[in-house]
Amino acid sequence: MDSAPLDADVRPATADDRLAVRRLLDAAVLAVDDVDERLAAGDVLVAVADGRVVGTVVLSPRESRGVRVAAIAVRRRRRGRGVGTALIERARENHGRLTAEFDADVRAFYESLGFTIEPATDENERFEGVLE
Repeated sequence: MDSAPLDADVRPATADDRLAVRRLLDAAVLAVDDVDERLAAGDVLVAVADGRVVGTVVLSPRESRGVRVAAIAVRRRRRGRGVGTALIERARENHGRLTAEFDADVRAFYESLGFTIEPATDENERFEGVLE
């Protein structure tokens, strides 16, 4: 992976970012049913480089458990450059406690960010993580 420094700015997504956010999620094969509602609520962040959305995180607030990372996606060519890390860091700055449920293939990503990870109940291939 390329270890070049982050060259993207993280900001709240706007209505104009809707298509780019959906394309990133589709490319990562991530289904998020309420993307439009999350956009309207200000619960979507994007990383932008050279005028283009290169990463996104969709958040889903939960009253007592913090904010859940519903999905995170980064353009393949931008992976390994800190885009996903910057998105999670901004989400944590904005919301505090984060939770996530994810597959084994991205466990290392969440561990590298400091999430406390446990197996999800009833599913051996899924994990739950918390970042305080």
